[in-house]
Amino acid sequence: MQLDPDQMGDVIKRLRRAEGQIRGVISMLEDGRDCADVVTQLAAVSRALDRAGFKIVSTGLRQCVLEAAETGEPAVDLDRLEKLFLALA
Repeated sequence: MQLDPDQMGDVIKRLRRAEGQIRGVISMLEDGRDCADVVTQLAAVSRALDRAGFKIVSTGLRQCVLEAAETGEPAVDLDRLEKLFLALA
């Protein structure tokens, strides 16, 4: 299934923000910043990436359900969906 590019705008924004945060972490390390500050920033990056991943999965699930309603086919492969969620855990 292809994801609708129009619905991926929020995900792209999240990923660009995470990209900037990662650059910030690299700069912090190069500047010898305090360990606690670096870890705090890494945690923020991790949360941003997790949220982007879950948004992709939830958008895909929504698309599957809508397509199933239109075509009468099964909505989603539950095993595949479980693997996607667990991959983010």
